[in-house]
Amino acid sequence: MRKNFYLNFIIFQAIIITLSSCINQKQIAYFQKGNQSDTIQVAQAFVPKIQPGDILAINIESLNPMASSFFNPTSSMPSTENAVGTAVAGGGGGGAGTAPVSTSAPGFLVDSAGTIELPLVGIIKVAGLNTSQAREVIKSRIKEYLKEPTVNVRFLNYKIAVMGEVTRPSVYVIPNEQVTLPEALSIAGDLTIYGKRDNILIVRDVDGKKVFGHVNLNSREVFSSPYYYLHSGDLIYVEQGKGKIAGSDVTFRILPIIISTLALMTLIYYRFK
Repeated sequence: MRKNFYLNFIIFQAIIITLSSCINQKQIAYFQKGNQSDTIQVAQAFVPKIQPGDILAINIESLNPMASSFFNPTSSMPSTENAVGTAVAGGGGGGAGTAPVSTSAPGFLVDSAGTIELPLVGIIKVAGLNTSQAREVIKSRIKEYLKEPTVNVRFLNYKIAVMGEVTRPSVYVIPNEQVTLPEALSIAGDLTIYGKRDNILIVRDVDGKKVFGHVNLNSREVFSSPYYYLHSGDLIYVEQGKGKIAGSDVTFRILPIIISTLALMTLIYYRFK
């Protein structure tokens, strides 16, 4: 009777340790329904404002291409093609929504006073404006020199950083000025099997302070979170789960094998004794 007890105890312990290293299905499934309905109110889309230190691509065209060329000097700024990250959100080429970012438009650095300086036009205040508003301001100033001008303004340094348990951690440039958290993680190749989906950390600069937000990707509430739409400069950190920490521990990796071997040897011993 005691022999059977010890045998069953060893087998039970082996099963418990083996199962404890397994990852539960609910820990890795995204956007689980839970108590939420099938309709979720999505967070308000984020419209970025121009700030000192931003780099703007400004392209000006008109009915007179030669006259327009005076306002489009060759940029001395490095193109985003040479930036750390090269993936883009919702890109049309490069397979799964990623492609190199490049532009021939000049880069204008917004100075500490929140202004840029255009050839002939001079200094223009752009800080605090979105790109659509900046376009209209530049257009109104340039009408003095060009007939029926068209102006295009966009960010060259709109970027996010993704760290931790993702396939491709890096800094990524976003050319369309808008990206959601699920899109950003998809750009980075999605979370690894070891990434904690219920506690994604987003670090954001707000008025000179670091704000730390947490998002649970297992829940559909992510779509209504203020961190659903990312801001330029956001840092996303995916924490390691217990599975990887345990898997990196040599003792934890070997212990199930030892116990399973002992259980098997005990079973054979009592079976043929």
